[in-house]
Amino acid sequence: MVSRMTTQEALAHEIDAEQMKRWRHAIHRNPELGFEEHATSALVAEQLRAWGYEVHTGIAVTGVVGVLRVGDGSGRTIGLRADMDAIPVQEMTGLPWASIVPGKMHGCGHDGHTAMLLGAARALAARVKGGALQGDGTLVLIFQPAEELGGGGGARRMIEDGLFERFPCDAIFGMHNFPGIPVGQVHVRPGAFMASSDKVLIRFIGRGGHGGMPHMAVDPTLPAAATVLGLQSIVGRNVNPNLAAVISVGRLQAGAAYNVIAESAELELSVRTLDPEVRDLVERRIRELAENQARAYGCKTEIRYERGYPVLDNAARPTAFAVEVARQTFGAEHVVADAQPLTGSEDFAFLLERVPGCYLLVGNGDNGHAEGRWSGECMVHNPHYDFNDACLAVGARLWIGLVEQYFHN
Repeated sequence: MVSRMTTQEALAHEIDAEQMKRWRHAIHRNPELGFEEHATSALVAEQLRAWGYEVHTGIAVTGVVGVLRVGDGSGRTIGLRADMDAIPVQEMTGLPWASIVPGKMHGCGHDGHTAMLLGAARALAARVKGGALQGDGTLVLIFQPAEELGGGGGARRMIEDGLFERFPCDAIFGMHNFPGIPVGQVHVRPGAFMASSDKVLIRFIGRGGHGGMPHMAVDPTLPAAATVLGLQSIVGRNVNPNLAAVISVGRLQAGAAYNVIAESAELELSVRTLDPEVRDLVERRIRELAENQARAYGCKTEIRYERGYPVLDNAARPTAFAVEVARQTFGAEHVVADAQPLTGSEDFAFLLERVPGCYLLVGNGDNGHAEGRWSGECMVHNPHYDFNDACLAVGARLWIGLVEQYFHN
């Protein structure tokens, strides 16, 4: 390992935090949903070209890849990924840089992720040009669209568009902000770090009728209600208590009038697990439970089970490498290397199925706004959320450290 990133003072001087903030605020004002990130990807491509990157656009519609060769480029290749899309939520922060697009906001911090990687890209290009970053290898920057779109989102589409055939990587790294973790801290763990995410629609089909003559109908709300209660027995009685699973009923819908027995009832579920075998078990038991409840009440079932993101599994060696870089960059006291796994999900998991790598969390603080406006603590996907600009330099420093030390090892 080299000394702390060729001294923290030199590195801090190279990172332009104010420019990253300007990029972040510009992207934040004009949020774009998945596969619609045309302005964002154009900004990214323009900046990368100006710094001497080989730029490839149109991957998974709006994805951008920048390639920078260090030395003769013949050594190992490291990939860094940032997501670019916003979410369909009406922003309520009232900040000067708040979204000007109704019903859309950067409520997950992807504006910050994009700005952090741009800041690192600029500094790394300068270091290569000035001879401060030496070695032989290739840097691949992946600006990904549509992380928020579920199983058919941007990471999978980029892979289908030949991402790793066109830009082979020996290791890949991703990063996400996390409210509640102090700014300057990094949390990570080897192995399963984030959950799989599946969507389930269960329709119970009965026979509608008059609410006063239920014997002449087949009521689908009975198996629906029984299934809602029974679902938690899967977690409580079928899943090993040392493992994790979450089954949440997000929608329960039947009928339109108080005196009419509905023709059908629907449940829509979110299912999260941290182990592929548990994922299979939960799917089997959900199907069995719903089908048997329907049969018991004389109904039929239709089940649509959509598998989304897989379990995000950090590979051991890249994770150990990232932990060491983070410790040298910020100090061991600011790095949690055995963080608790999360039941949130991330489509970076698709990339990790193809290339060994590591996904890290960087602290977003308590979500207090730098401009003095306070809307209270909140998690991502909240209309009051805003990426903390104090994280920009933290993320850029970590990206630069990973690249610099990767080429020195």
